[in-house]
Amino acid sequence: MSKKSKRFLNISVYNKVKFYEVVNIIQINENVYDREIANFNFEAYQDDEIKNIKLSDFKGKWLILIFYPADFTFVCPTELEEAAEYYDEFKKLGAEILSVSTDTVYVHKAWHDISPSIKKIKFPMVADPAGKLCREFGTYIENEGVSLRGTFIIDPDGKLILYEMHSNSIGRSAKELLRKLRAAIFVREHEGEVCPASWEPGKSTLKPGLDMVGKI
Repeated sequence: MSKKSKRFLNISVYNKVKFYEVVNIIQINENVYDREIANFNFEAYQDDEIKNIKLSDFKGKWLILIFYPADFTFVCPTELEEAAEYYDEFKKLGAEILSVSTDTVYVHKAWHDISPSIKKIKFPMVADPAGKLCREFGTYIENEGVSLRGTFIIDPDGKLILYEMHSNSIGRSAKELLRKLRAAIFVREHEGEVCPASWEPGKSTLKPGLDMVGKI
């Protein structure tokens, strides 16, 4: 069975272990902009406006997609609040953040108006009520109509270089996501070098080669 065409995920969702079949999802190193979904119009709530956006609008930028289960929940506002607090740092690195759930833009607005955490958000909150974007990235839970927690980094050329996906009961770290973005930018700009565990700007990197084998 080709990895490109099909993958099975065994995910614990709110303490229920289930199998989900994910078909033809986007793979690491695949160019997202070569897919039809890149030119599909999505509604997003931002700056008290409803906007129409496409993934292809972000060509030439680093793009970070943060999929989450639903508005008006519990772990989600803590994650999105932290992303909002680091948003300026992401922007300085030439990156845009899109948060994505299966809620409509009207639900996004209502949540933004009420929640003290969500009021801090300045990045686009994408509405994916039909689950098109979630299915394309393999985060959609078919029998629940919501997304798993999935995070994706797409480079300026459109190549998917990082993703993580896990149980909806476990929150993510925007600080760690920022660290990973910085590492991704570094290796893109420094061909032949790689970043070791927990690498931060200014720390040593590695240059893989025969002379290093067995010395680490």
